[in-house]
Amino acid sequence: MHVMASPNRKPLIVQSDRTLFLEVEHPRHEEVRDRLLPFAELVKSPEHVHTYRLTPISLWNAAAAGLGAEEIVEALREYSRYDVPHIIERLVYDQIGRYGKAKLYRDARGYYLEVEDDVLLAQVMNNRKVAVFFEGGVFDDRKVRLKDYARGHVKSALIRVGIPVEDLAGYVEGAPLEVKLRESRASSGEPFVVRDYQRAAGEAFYRAGSAAGGSGVVVLPCGAGKTIVGMAAMAEVGAQTLILVTNVTAVHQWIEELLDKTYLPAEALGEYTGLVKEPRPVTVATYQILVWRPKKKGPFPHFQLFNERDWGLIIYDEVHLLPAPVFRVTAEIQARRRLGLTATLVREDGKEDEVFSLIGPKRYDTPWKELERKNWIARAVCRELRVAMATEDRLRYAVATNHRRFRVAAENPRKIPVVKGLLEQHRGHSILIIGHYLNQLGYIAEAVRAPLVTGKTPQAEREVLYEEFRQGRLPVLVVSKVANFALDLPDANVAIQVSGTFGSRQEEAQRLGRILRPKSGENVAYFYTLVSRDTVEQDYALKRELFLTEQGYQYEIADAEAFLDAGPPPAEEGE
Repeated sequence: MHVMASPNRKPLIVQSDRTLFLEVEHPRHEEVRDRLLPFAELVKSPEHVHTYRLTPISLWNAAAAGLGAEEIVEALREYSRYDVPHIIERLVYDQIGRYGKAKLYRDARGYYLEVEDDVLLAQVMNNRKVAVFFEGGVFDDRKVRLKDYARGHVKSALIRVGIPVEDLAGYVEGAPLEVKLRESRASSGEPFVVRDYQRAAGEAFYRAGSAAGGSGVVVLPCGAGKTIVGMAAMAEVGAQTLILVTNVTAVHQWIEELLDKTYLPAEALGEYTGLVKEPRPVTVATYQILVWRPKKKGPFPHFQLFNERDWGLIIYDEVHLLPAPVFRVTAEIQARRRLGLTATLVREDGKEDEVFSLIGPKRYDTPWKELERKNWIARAVCRELRVAMATEDRLRYAVATNHRRFRVAAENPRKIPVVKGLLEQHRGHSILIIGHYLNQLGYIAEAVRAPLVTGKTPQAEREVLYEEFRQGRLPVLVVSKVANFALDLPDANVAIQVSGTFGSRQEEAQRLGRILRPKSGENVAYFYTLVSRDTVEQDYALKRELFLTEQGYQYEIADAEAFLDAGPPPAEEGE
């Protein structure tokens, strides 16, 4: 039996490798958690002990929010069960001290960089990758003039050598546009209230219009209403806004949400996609159209959209997926306020530092499980079901190349009867079957007699199917990776993942997010992953499992056949 932690024993263990362990059942857990979140990165949050890590970016985020090294060290000392290692205290003072040693300003002549001391000046001036953006030499005691376009490029170059720039150059106001949130939804007349954390996130981003605010990232789980945070930020800024999203479905959802929850008229909202190009005071565009170009090494013709209007705010939805070309153009539009929205700052390419330097520091974050406890998102039960392979498929797997083995395992035909069994167990629920390989999805769609949505499905047909699913007329929908992003199906409460992309953590977060919107009644969602037993697919599944357990979700592993024979345990047992 687990014993409640003694209140006399401090709840935090600080280790010299920069990890922090926080005891969840300690009476002061929530108090300590709230103190840690501004300066430590939450790495794992399973049942009894949560793990945080101090990183340069987590500490620079804290410094950008106004938190000093003394406050951080004091918090660690106050809650740590043992003495805080000296190396950790030095790390905090060093990294917090770096933020603000290089400041970026604007005067009548343009942008300039001011550094704190001669040593840093020498380091900056002698770095060829940084100096290429300077216009002339040093002037007026450690100040260097920048080329007109170089505000973002300098920040990006300097962060790569461990020098975070404090950008105090301010922003253009942009063409004014009043954005007022409704008190009731236009579509239903039901009351609409911005939740406390959504309003706090918008305010943390804007920071009363000061030069210290106006750029940065808000991290919230899928289903927590990041779109509403975007609208709250639009209301704070009060200017024409460009919104960048992952696909056409997301474009339409943003426009529908803006019509439903703000007083903006339809004629103020524009779509900019492959089929429609109508820039208006609020324009929603896809990343795909921006990075399209007729020749592989030619220019990007649609980058003109960034200068089409006098934007006062640019919102990057799913900012962790920002394509490299959009990073590059973002480096040159630093005078516009920029808000990034995401469920996870994890980037598979490791470019979190680019997000920090070009979009801005993290302004708001809250744990998934915390919102779940308050019923703002559904409680998720996550299960991995291991599926045996037939002898002939095991032989094909054995002789396949290493790369081919993953696909052979992922497309295991014995997953189809498991899918049918889960559909039977969850009869009456709203179910998404999600996968990566189109042939496999086609076989499954035919076997369960459900429609299939892929990237080739015409947008109009997708919208019809999504609406039928939302209305409950279509209980099962089979979807390809188009469902990873911006698929607003709030009543979906079961997801069956039949194949994925080599254990991608991003993909796991997005797919789980499809079913996390709060539900009426028991507010529980079920997330199944089907994995071929004793294959490389099982090895990759470990990465996905780790990600989910790090977010605090229980992850049950079971034999598929035995699980179906026994019937699903009640949701409470998935706790």
